[in-house]
Amino acid sequence: MATALIILAAGKGTRMNSDLPKVLHPIAGAPLLVHAMKSGASLSPEKTVVVAGHGAELVENAALAWDDTVSVVVQEEQLGTAHAVAQARDALNGFEGTAFVVYGDTPFISTETLDAMKARRATADVIVLGFEASDPGRYGRLVTTGNALERIVEIKDATDAERAITLCNSGVVAADAQTLFDLVDDVTNDNAAGEYYLTDIVAIARDRELSAEVVRCDEAETLGINSRAELAQAEAAFQSKARRTALEDGIAMAAPDTVYFAHDTFVGRDALIEPNVVFGNGVTVENGATIRAFSHLEGCHVARDAVVGPYARLRPGAEVQEGAKVGNFVEMKNAVLAEGAKVNHLSYIGDASIGERTNIGAGTITCNYDGVFKHKTIVGADAFIGSNTMLVAPVSVGAEAMTASGSVITRNVPDGDLAVARARQENKPGLARRMFEKLKSNKEKQAKGA
Repeated sequence: MATALIILAAGKGTRMNSDLPKVLHPIAGAPLLVHAMKSGASLSPEKTVVVAGHGAELVENAALAWDDTVSVVVQEEQLGTAHAVAQARDALNGFEGTAFVVYGDTPFISTETLDAMKARRATADVIVLGFEASDPGRYGRLVTTGNALERIVEIKDATDAERAITLCNSGVVAADAQTLFDLVDDVTNDNAAGEYYLTDIVAIARDRELSAEVVRCDEAETLGINSRAELAQAEAAFQSKARRTALEDGIAMAAPDTVYFAHDTFVGRDALIEPNVVFGNGVTVENGATIRAFSHLEGCHVARDAVVGPYARLRPGAEVQEGAKVGNFVEMKNAVLAEGAKVNHLSYIGDASIGERTNIGAGTITCNYDGVFKHKTIVGADAFIGSNTMLVAPVSVGAEAMTASGSVITRNVPDGDLAVARARQENKPGLARRMFEKLKSNKEKQAKGA
């Protein structure tokens, strides 16, 4: 069965108290919209249409950054959900199959739930996703007979008996695309809010002797984000699920509640994640690697049996190969640390390639930026970089070469050479004692003068 996805993302999100469109607020490093797109992608849709409104250009940029095949249409006036769906008509012109309507601020609809809705389309013309609400509150109510859906009643228009119903509307709908648009055409705004409700298509479908059914899901999947508090709640829910999944997948975490995952973090089996580790976007950690406490990783790859941290920062482009070690207070950016190499403490390695088994001494810095351009540092295998070495790029240090501690390396060092680039030490006999005596005498004179 061919599918298409319509994502409603036009809301301003007034309760967010933000200039940013509601659907662009992030959970686990990705906008709410991207979470909705990822969820819907499990349907393998032939077409995806995002209906934008407030901040349409920003929404379009975010959508296309994730998937450049989507179509973005603009709902110039926010007149209701049925009106929003109607804006997708032209973008789905010629499509034959089931259209799913989902929401850009409802990020947690599961693959299993969408699959269940898709399967139920074989027996019903319109499928609505419902859930049993612990606090039905403001949700629209689903009036049913078994799985058959009679109508949806918005809370503003509900009777006391209908308000007592706990089966609530998530807003997610699936129907034949042409049928969906035909039903939307007949929706009116004759209601308390004066809006064109998508929910009205159920009653219209029943009047046309079309069938409508309910698929039920867990309430947690339908969590909609309308405020900063709900955004924080959603972040917590995402992290809780990610931690639980990580433990089930064989990842060791002594304090899982202190570890924060991004939406696309991958960690292999038997990896150890110590407390207070934060993953940004684009991180892969392979089997058996160790990420020690208080480390921050983004856009990087950590290979099998490598060790990172504690207190390390891996920025985009960092590649830590098998058995390599990145120690405390080390920062890496756009750099490769080859197998068995070590940068154990207090160093910055940027725009660099460090060879196998090479040791980088404490306080070493690759001076990669001249104020305009970034330049590369290359260090060969089995080299030894002395503590507090400045490697002024572009520069290379050969295999089995060495730099003396405190050197400022501005020229290439051939294989096997020792580079010493520092001023010769000169000792002045007794000068320190004489200077301190003079300084103390001056201090005493100042105290008497005061």
